[in-house]
Amino acid sequence: MFNPLNNLMKHCSALYLSKVFLGTFLYIALLPTQALALSDQSLFQHARESYASKNKIALAEDVSQLKAQAYLLAPYADYWLMLLSLEQADNTEVLNFLSQYQDMPFAERLRGEWLKKLGKQQEWPVFFEQYANFRREDVALQCYALFGHTQLNDVDIAAQARALWLTTADLPSNCDPLFDALQKKDVLTVDDVWARFRLALQDGKLGVAKSVALRLPDIDEKDLKFLDAADQSPQALLENKPTLIKVGHKKTNSNVSASFKTRYGIEVNLYALDRLARTNVEEAIAVFDELQNKFTPDNRAFGWGRIAYHAARNHHLDALEYYALAKDVNLDKEQLAWQVRAALRADDWATVARAISLMSAKQLEEGAWRYWRARAFKEQNLQAEANAIFGPLSKERHYYGLLAAEELESVMGKVQEEYTATENEVTSIASQLAIKRAVELQRLDMRWEAKAEWVWATRNFDDKQLLAAAEYATRQKWYDIAISTADNTKQLHDYSLRYPIPYRDLFRASARNENVDEAWMYGLARQESRFMHYAKSGVGATGLMQLMPTTAKWAAKRMGMDGYSNDMIHDLSTNVGIGTYYMRYTLELMSGQAVMATAAYNAGPSRAKRWMASEPLEAAIYIETIPFSETRNYVQKVMANAQMYAPRLGVGVQSIKSRLGVIPGAGMFEIILADK
Repeated sequence: MFNPLNNLMKHCSALYLSKVFLGTFLYIALLPTQALALSDQSLFQHARESYASKNKIALAEDVSQLKAQAYLLAPYADYWLMLLSLEQADNTEVLNFLSQYQDMPFAERLRGEWLKKLGKQQEWPVFFEQYANFRREDVALQCYALFGHTQLNDVDIAAQARALWLTTADLPSNCDPLFDALQKKDVLTVDDVWARFRLALQDGKLGVAKSVALRLPDIDEKDLKFLDAADQSPQALLENKPTLIKVGHKKTNSNVSASFKTRYGIEVNLYALDRLARTNVEEAIAVFDELQNKFTPDNRAFGWGRIAYHAARNHHLDALEYYALAKDVNLDKEQLAWQVRAALRADDWATVARAISLMSAKQLEEGAWRYWRARAFKEQNLQAEANAIFGPLSKERHYYGLLAAEELESVMGKVQEEYTATENEVTSIASQLAIKRAVELQRLDMRWEAKAEWVWATRNFDDKQLLAAAEYATRQKWYDIAISTADNTKQLHDYSLRYPIPYRDLFRASARNENVDEAWMYGLARQESRFMHYAKSGVGATGLMQLMPTTAKWAAKRMGMDGYSNDMIHDLSTNVGIGTYYMRYTLELMSGQAVMATAAYNAGPSRAKRWMASEPLEAAIYIETIPFSETRNYVQKVMANAQMYAPRLGVGVQSIKSRLGVIPGAGMFEIILADK
């Protein structure tokens, strides 16, 4: 007999069982830690996610399975688990872990984290035992070590502590107990505090200056408003006029003036002068003329030194006169560098030589100052002294080395031996476990870890091994790593690896289409992205040619590209095509001057024009006096790259000075453009 109730109960039971079965199936399917034979990569990805979410239980199970499957990257998952467990782990556990993975690149990073834990807990015997084995630079650990010595009173650390203190860097908070202790012992004196306060203001590190100021006697939070006024409205503060300043998130009317009767007030006024000179040299000079009698001779010299520095960076014609008023007092590294650059633009070789002679031994080692010092000797008919510098410099493979070689009327010949790695050497490198890990990390898009693994694996390689490794990286299309690895050789070199030519058909076609120098194209792309198509800068520039989205959209419209969208910037052909078009556009704007066009590509056309002189200027001097260090280094490297690429490509081989050319005077430049 049909019973609707019984039938309904059977239906519900079946439905319940099916739901239970489905739920159980989904539960099992979604648990990678169950014996479901997930791929190594999937399980490893799950371990990454477990680490990111701080799920130690899931991560521990992942580590167990990855080890059981002997997956190449299992040690990384084990490292993540140790990081999550570090606070609870005892010292023996950490030591055992470090012993097990001593040949892994993450071992030193873990040791560093453990040392911070030990320092925080003031376990000094274990800390110093492990700190002796630490091979990385870490300011936080340096502070712990110095503080530990102050606690144990076993080592005189005064010199080290002062060197650490006298920096403009924003030091970690764990350094504060060290400096507190040193101040109490008068190892860190009031003069030391004033010295760092001035250094921080000079370097524009307002936050650092404020924290340092609070260590000064009779200075508290309310006094910091003077620094805000000097930073935001320097001229108003110097002239004692009402102004609107922002304190925190609020704007307030203020009639703040810093007294010239206190040391703090004088430093604040000097900072205001510095800030004003940064944006308006002429106004700074006018104000300083009115106020300089309120300063001591040393502080007046300091003020003129800051004005001179900003005048030089702005290519002010009287910059050297202001340097003369500074009397070489308190000139830091950058001030001396810009005194040289101002003298170069003024064709004053005696001042070039004198300013360089005032530099520290470390600064004098830089290629720029060796080259310009030798040039100054040559211009003053001291050829023997010049050649003594040009000779060694000409053997170095960089921008200044190329320039030095031409000064000797030589070429970049085979000073050092060229070498091509054998197939057996490449195979030997590829078989190394660390190299395999690096490649696997790269394949999983863990690029930072991949590079760290590669650098660790190759750290002790000789030249032949480095070149074999660079060849292997090239075969993986890992061009940035290939270039940096090949760059590290000392005696044996393979310039085809340092200056690779990937995507040749694409570059050659774009160069012909836009009628630009292919060597210049490769030189720029090598500097922009090292030929890694996924490269993306901190400001959003993308791809081989590092195009900004707005620039790419603008160029695409000018090129007549229908249907262009921002995601097309990632396409290799589109990226290179637009980038080459923009190179040609900047070249035309700069009247065919490649140096200026390169500067324009990086910093914008208006700036590239602004940096011209009124008279024709040697291009190397134009480059040297670019105010932005990033753009200056960029132009140097792009042009040096192009010089090295030309013979490889068989296009436009010429001397470096011919490639750089002469920058026309600003007036003549406008006439040339008008004629076109």
